[in-house]
Amino acid sequence: MKQSNKISFLILIVLSISLMMIMMSYAPIVQAQGTTGLSAMTMVSFDNSDSSSPTTSSITDHPIENKTVSYFDNSTGYLVYPSLNQSDGTEKLPAVVLIHENKGLNDFIKESANLLARNGYVVLAADLFNGEVTADQDRSRELTAAIRENPDIATNNLKAAVAYLQSLDNVNPSEIASLGWCFGGQQSLQLALNSKDNPLAATVIYYGRLSNDTQAISNISWPILGIFGDKDQSIPVDSVNQFQKILNETGIENEIYVYPNVGHAFANPSNDNYAANETADAWKKTLGFLDRYLKS
Repeated sequence: MKQSNKISFLILIVLSISLMMIMMSYAPIVQAQGTTGLSAMTMVSFDNSDSSSPTTSSITDHPIENKTVSYFDNSTGYLVYPSLNQSDGTEKLPAVVLIHENKGLNDFIKESANLLARNGYVVLAADLFNGEVTADQDRSRELTAAIRENPDIATNNLKAAVAYLQSLDNVNPSEIASLGWCFGGQQSLQLALNSKDNPLAATVIYYGRLSNDTQAISNISWPILGIFGDKDQSIPVDSVNQFQKILNETGIENEIYVYPNVGHAFANPSNDNYAANETADAWKKTLGFLDRYLKS
């Protein structure tokens, strides 16, 4: 081979290796933004945590285990929990009932449950749609309308999810929260409104429909975290302000955040309104809130 050809060949090899390294460096970002991959919440939790910050200091990466469990009538949920100390059952962990959006118990919700479990929580992702998962908007409206017309069905389902977690050997029964997005955010609040006799430790609402019923809200005796966007056409800012006013008047500890220039469902990577920076910040606030009130 001539000297010039050897040089060209070596240059080609170097360029090929460089291109491969560049592609590999971008791969995690592509995965994190996919609709079935880990969301931006994973990126902020594992890549951008500040160990000096009280909202992220407890972020860890516990190995986890998961299984499908029956917890209410014919309903099955996705249970995921840290593997640590499972052999002797001596450690009691905080827990979260996770409530899906109007698409059902899909991979996005399960991966979000995994993320919470890696941060030290036992998580039961409940199923309010009897196993049905859909991306069809018309079907989503039918499923959610059926529950809104018969709210006791969902409330009893979620109360059973709480009771199931309380029965587990690895769960502290007094440190259970609920967290839901959109339709699930509304159901997270509805669970709180109906849990006076079996109090939760905290409630998290991501842009769910709210209540202005002062008497019903007064049943809550634990902290509330609310995450909203000021461009949300479904949950107007006025309703958020009214809700917080009632919380304050009834003495309920609360943290309400309204992010500017973002719309409904901004924390779901598959949504057109997805806002990565706001999602990352909201997730940090969520982990900090849960840590403060469940990891006492």
